[in-house]
Amino acid sequence: MKRTTAVTAKTSGELGQADSNQQDRRGRRLALSCRLFFFGDDDFEGEAKILDVSTNGCSAESSIDVTVGMLLKLSLFLPDFKWPLRVDQAIVRWIDGKQFGLEFTSIRLAQRERLRGLIMKARL
Repeated sequence: MKRTTAVTAKTSGELGQADSNQQDRRGRRLALSCRLFFFGDDDFEGEAKILDVSTNGCSAESSIDVTVGMLLKLSLFLPDFKWPLRVDQAIVRWIDGKQFGLEFTSIRLAQRERLRGLIMKARL
């Protein structure tokens, strides 16, 4: 299966004025389109499309309903590597229709550095 990924860098000011919780995310965001698998309690799982990512979290869109405060484990299929980036724990911070925001609350240092490298590379 061939993946196509569009990558463009955006600052938080370019993302528009949405809900205040959405604007509360920290760090430089990278707009991209790639797959995200999420896993929760009681065999809850789903797939989403990542809309943007930072070293602290991401926004995504899915047909699977999540709730604010839900804790999830994540696998992000980013364009920099064929293996997914793992997030040990993320919390759903906001929901707007089918879109939602995730804060990475537990991520290994090597995984965060991989994210940082991807975002820095897109700035060039």
